[in-house]
Amino acid sequence: MTQHVKYLTQLTHVTELGSTEQEELRLVTDKFALRSNEYYQQLIDWTNPDDPIRRLIIPALEELDEWGRLDASDERRFTVVPGLEHKYADTALLLVNDVCGGYCRFCFRKRLFMNDNQETVRDITQGLEYIRGHQEITDVLLTGGDPLMMSAAKLESIISRLRDITSVKVIRIGTKMPAFNPARIIDDEQLLEMIGRYSMPLKRIYIMGHFNHPRELTKAARKSLQLLFKAGAVVVNQTPLIRGVNSDPVTLSDLFNELSHLGVPSYYVFQCRPTIGNRTYAVPIEEAFAIFVKAQSRCSGLASSARFVMSHESGKVEVTGLTEQHIFMRYHRAANPQTHGRCLVFNRKPTAHWLDDYYSDDAPVG
Repeated sequence: MTQHVKYLTQLTHVTELGSTEQEELRLVTDKFALRSNEYYQQLIDWTNPDDPIRRLIIPALEELDEWGRLDASDERRFTVVPGLEHKYADTALLLVNDVCGGYCRFCFRKRLFMNDNQETVRDITQGLEYIRGHQEITDVLLTGGDPLMMSAAKLESIISRLRDITSVKVIRIGTKMPAFNPARIIDDEQLLEMIGRYSMPLKRIYIMGHFNHPRELTKAARKSLQLLFKAGAVVVNQTPLIRGVNSDPVTLSDLFNELSHLGVPSYYVFQCRPTIGNRTYAVPIEEAFAIFVKAQSRCSGLASSARFVMSHESGKVEVTGLTEQHIFMRYHRAANPQTHGRCLVFNRKPTAHWLDDYYSDDAPVG
C-alpha cells in the first residue's frame, strides 16, 4: 500500500456502477462533485445497494431534492479575514485546503468544492496576523477541505508559524484521511516526524478524526491511528448522525465502543446540517437524539463521552433530553458569550431538523 492511491472523480471511474446508473447519477455530479479513491471503494459491498460505505461516498438521486441552503450555519458571517473564521472567543478556524480524500455526500461545506468558491486561501498570512493580534485565541482548527491532503512540508509551514504565536496552545487538524486513505499517514514518515516536533507536552496537536461507521476502522486505519498516537498527537472522533449509515443504535454504539478500545474518545455527534442536497441523509432531531441515547446505553462510560449537538449559526446547541411533551437543549458553545450555557425548552416537534424549526412556530417554553 502507498499513499499514492488512484483518486476517482468521474462516474466512469466507478466501474462497479452500470452505464445506466452512471448516466442517471450524472445529474447529481453535475451539481455536487464526486471524489473517492481505490482504497475506500474496496470497503463497499457492491452487492448491497444500501451499503453504508456506498451511501457515504457514492451519489444518490435524492440529493437533487429541494431542501436546505448551501451555508446552513452561516459560516461566512464569522469570516473576519480571507480563510479565517472567528466565532468563539478562544477558537479560530483556518480553511487551508479545498480538497479531501473523498467527498462525503452529506458534506456541510460542499460549497467549497464548487467552481466559484473563494473561501479557502493559499496564503494564510492575514489569518496568522489576525490570530497574533487576538491573544484570546488559544485554539486553532485547521480544516477545509482536509489538511492532510497537503504535503507534510506545506502543512509544517502553517503549523510552525502557529507555534511561533505564543498564545496558541492547541492546534487541531480536522481530517478523514485515517478513514479515506490511512496510507497517507502510514507511509509518510515526514508527516509523523513533523507532528512529533510540534505536538508538545504543554501544546498538543489534536487530530479531529471523522469515522462515521465501524467498517471504516480497518486494520490499516487502526495502524494509522496508532502511529499518530506514537507521534504524540491526541486523537478524537466526531461524526454526524447520517440516515442509512449510523442511524441505528447498534451501529452507532459499535462505532463508539470500537473507537474507545483504540483509545479514541468520541467528541461530538452532530445533527446533520440542513445543507442543500442533504435531505436524504438527515434524521429529525428528536429521532436522532433517541438513537444517540440508546446507543450510549450500550456503551461503557469511556465510550459514551460524545455530546449530541447542532452546529447552529448561534453556537453549538447540545440536545440534553426529551419528555413526552418537551425537548431540552443547552448552548454548549455560543457565538454570543452572554448566551453560553443558556437552556432552551421547546414543545416537541417530531419533524424538526434544525433549531430554527422550533422557533418557526413557537418561542421557547422555558
